Amino acid sequence: MLTGMAKDIVPIELGLPDGDVTTLWAPSWREDNDDWEAFLGLGDDLYAFDTTAELLALVRSGAEHDLQDHPSWDEFASSDVLAFRATDENCFDLVGVLELLGDKPTESSVDEIDQSFSIARSIGEVCELDTVTKFFNGNPVLASVTHGMDEFYGRDGLKLWKQIRKTVAKGWDDVLDALQDVITTPPVDHGEVATANRDLETAEAALPDPGPEEDEADAAPAGYPEGSLWARVGIDPIRIVFADQEYLSLRCYLGDRPVFLGDEDQVFVFTSGRGLSRYLADHDDDTLSRVATYENVKVAAVDGSLDVHVTDDNTYVLAGLDRDIEVGPDMVDTEQLGLAVEFIADLANYVGDAELEASVTGRGSALRRFVHYVLNPDDAKLLEPTAPFDDEASEWRDLVDDVEQLVTTPDIA
Repeated sequence: MLTGMAKDIVPIELGLPDGDVTTLWAPSWREDNDDWEAFLGLGDDLYAFDTTAELLALVRSGAEHDLQDHPSWDEFASSDVLAFRATDENCFDLVGVLELLGDKPTESSVDEIDQSFSIARSIGEVCELDTVTKFFNGNPVLASVTHGMDEFYGRDGLKLWKQIRKTVAKGWDDVLDALQDVITTPPVDHGEVATANRDLETAEAALPDPGPEEDEADAAPAGYPEGSLWARVGIDPIRIVFADQEYLSLRCYLGDRPVFLGDEDQVFVFTSGRGLSRYLADHDDDTLSRVATYENVKVAAVDGSLDVHVTDDNTYVLAGLDRDIEVGPDMVDTEQLGLAVEFIADLANYVGDAELEASVTGRGSALRRFVHYVLNPDDAKLLEPTAPFDDEASEWRDLVDDVEQLVTTPDIA
């Protein structure tokens, strides 16, 4: 959290069609009897970057930009490096607005949409984007979200929600395109970016360590930069890919025992890093929070510095394997299947479902024989499965259905 006048300048993250970017926002200030609002930029361009390190490098460079006229600029520019990271409450997933409107309203989704509308409207006004200002000025129904969940209870509330969704479906893509078009990423010195990144990692590593806890997680596998949070805590972000949705969660190993973010009956999953971070900042689960290093992750979630980065070896793609299995062993990606089996076995171990674990690690059924053959190509004693593979593919689909029942998205309101 920034202190003093410097809090008048806020790092924010925007989820846009071309990806997430970070920039600076001065929500409002009064000068010469006039009210002002501004974003980091110069002239008609709004400056935004892929990483906090690039943003920090630009600030340090002294390059010209409009926020230098802000009365708190000098104080903000000399802030601690972690103050340049966008906190969770200042991350706006603009691309995800329509998806939120596709579900029933909740307190958290209404608030998130309200914040997304607000920041989009601010950018439109500051940058004089006619497409954006016309969208909001011409659709007063959108202002309903500013009143919170109370507007959306009952039949009339759901009717209003659907009206907002219909309005957004018609015009939001044009708004996103207009916002994307005004974004410019000015050049920054690569050496300065590397220095800024090292400074951010050093500051993160200097955060207070938690006191003694019940368990210590084993070291995280290779794939994270030395000294980074995930490498230090031994807890991994993971991605689980189903046919119609991707989820993020956390997992570590205590000895040979997998421990997930969850309650031992289900694994808690989230559709975005922002949602995961928000949950971690406000909640403790029944299992992972007992790991000694979990508190380091929670601290990073609270201060907004948590970077939920998933490595390839922690990405579990269960989708599409049924179609490959149906064609035959030669079509199946051995690495993809091996990772999927690893995840299912870990999940089964975590929830104590021996039958689920045996479905991929045991032998006997058509699917088990198929999996064992694909994952052990050098075992000459194994007989190659013979077509057709309809039964194996059907078993896999049933298995994935069982897995989906063991993950849930908790309420993060």
